[in-house]
Amino acid sequence: MAAVATAILAVVYVLAVIVLDVTLQHRLIGQVDARLTDQLTDIVRGGQVTLPLGSVGAGEGSPSGSEIGGDLDGAPILVWVVADDGRVLSSRPGSPTLPTRAWHRTGATTSSFAGTSFRLRAAKVEDRWVVVGESVGQTEHLLGVLQAAEALVAPVLLGTAFAAALAIGVRSIAPVEQARQRQLEFTADASHELRTPLTVIEAETGLALGARPDIDALRAALVRVRAEGARLRRIVEDLLWLARVDATPQRPADEPVDIVPIVQACAERFQAVAVGRGASVDVVAGHGRAWVVAPPEWMDQLVGVLVDNACRFAGTGGTVRVDAGVSGGRVVLAVEDSGPGIAPERRDRIFDRFHREVEDDAGHGLGLAIADAVVVATGGRWRVGSSPLGGARFEVSWRAR
Repeated sequence: MAAVATAILAVVYVLAVIVLDVTLQHRLIGQVDARLTDQLTDIVRGGQVTLPLGSVGAGEGSPSGSEIGGDLDGAPILVWVVADDGRVLSSRPGSPTLPTRAWHRTGATTSSFAGTSFRLRAAKVEDRWVVVGESVGQTEHLLGVLQAAEALVAPVLLGTAFAAALAIGVRSIAPVEQARQRQLEFTADASHELRTPLTVIEAETGLALGARPDIDALRAALVRVRAEGARLRRIVEDLLWLARVDATPQRPADEPVDIVPIVQACAERFQAVAVGRGASVDVVAGHGRAWVVAPPEWMDQLVGVLVDNACRFAGTGGTVRVDAGVSGGRVVLAVEDSGPGIAPERRDRIFDRFHREVEDDAGHGLGLAIADAVVVATGGRWRVGSSPLGGARFEVSWRAR
């Protein structure tokens, strides 16, 4: 991309330089032609074409031949009277020798002699030609300097443009490469998570079919197969939910939702889960109504993920605390636990799909990814830190309605 951008810039630069050079040359030569035309008109109208020419066409202050010297580039307009056969009959003092040539046209021409280039123009007067000329050496020198400068600027400009385009390209492709890498990691993790229950199911059915008929053994195998099937179903449902959020522009209808009742209902729902793990769930909510504009089912799923996650890490005899209310013009939902917490250097990956803080965790690493998708979609903000209970504190806030 950097090379293509640089090539396009090079083409544009060359075209711009050509247009500039041609335009400047045309203007400078046009000015010379205008002066030659005016001088030739004055001479012809005055009829001053007698021999010797002397100071023909020289106005007040015109330099003499000795004043002109050899600096033809800085000389005034030069004049020659030429016969039909091209012989120079007379010339203004200081004019160089005009090459012998027959004059048959009155248009301006460019000719080189006496070590420089001249712009010439002629007019027929009776049986002679009056030729006027002016050196364009300075014009050619100016154009040469300009072209040299353009040639020096080109590599610097194109090199800078290539470096800038390359830097911009590398910088802009970095998020794409990071997303690609994370997608590869996600695919690998998803394959692993899906393969594990499938492997268990295959092994259980193989053992059940290979052993002698035993009702109790078959029942135990079916129980394990059902558990792995349920785990597989949860993983697939979570993956489908995330895929819909990522790829589908449509979403459930937003409506004002009071999250306090959702928190209370969710805490009651997970109370049995917490007790089964030797923990307890405390709800600190009820500071007025905490309204958030969002799909109600998404908010229920967000609270459920956070409370379930806290119950799993609170530990035996631990505590889970859920708080919801309005603070500082924002609706705040906070879930904290008395578990081991999350080290600061690991907090930037906790929302990655299939990421788990504990390898032997019973979860499949999609809960916090779903919670993050809900928070982002509803315009919320995360704050992840440490809890006074000793574990982690997950706080989400929205602008109060």
